[in-house]
Amino acid sequence: MREILGRRRRLRYRRKKGPVQLEAALTCAVEWQWPVLPGVGLKAAGGDRPADHGRDRGARGPRGCACPDPECVVPGAHPFDPGILAATTDERMIRWWWTNRPTAPIVLATGGPTRAAEGSDAGRAPCAVSLPAVAAARALSVLDRMDMRLGPVVATPTRWSLLVAPYTLEQLGELLFVKDCVPSSLRFHGSGGYLVLPPSQTGWGQVWWERAPLPGSAAPWLPDVEAVVDALVEASASGASGSGLHPPESGDGSRLTY
Repeated sequence: MREILGRRRRLRYRRKKGPVQLEAALTCAVEWQWPVLPGVGLKAAGGDRPADHGRDRGARGPRGCACPDPECVVPGAHPFDPGILAATTDERMIRWWWTNRPTAPIVLATGGPTRAAEGSDAGRAPCAVSLPAVAAARALSVLDRMDMRLGPVVATPTRWSLLVAPYTLEQLGELLFVKDCVPSSLRFHGSGGYLVLPPSQTGWGQVWWERAPLPGSAAPWLPDVEAVVDALVEASASGASGSGLHPPESGDGSRLTY
């Protein structure tokens, strides 16, 4: 199906009596062929079991991660058991995971080949570029004024991630080599990386679609990374100081490899 150019209305998952993570995970894995797996989740208050997640986007402080690391910089928002290599598009596995852990975050394994098209570039999962929320909003405004066609944008209270077509490390290296400066706040989620998708809850708050995929069976359209990277680098560089970001930004993936 065709995408509507420009701004798109946000996709709001249908409200049900139970958690909606299973429905969203099935859409990603089965309809879009994006390999996913459950994230580690959050620790319940005063306990060691994962929490029953709320929906507060504006959490000011991090909630504890259910992983053993007391200083986890991405609480709840990373794979643990199973690991990232277990990401799959298999419907039976998806149903089993989220039936047993219905509120688990949805983690996308970025840049890797899907099981249905192993070794095929046409069957690779999306990659992403993420940056602090204030800089990201500024970059999207610039891209909109340029009439740039954008793909889905994933947002948290502190960082936004633009989904882009799969790229290799070699392609990314050549693209960034010509830049005078690439701010450290800009993150590239490529092969071997991961990204938490809506409607997950992390230690820093709710994850939502700032620019939502259109509903339907077709996989969302994705722009090439070179089409958006200039605006993202410029927005990150200009927002390095005086952006008004509050302290959680420094803890929301600032030490991530991906």
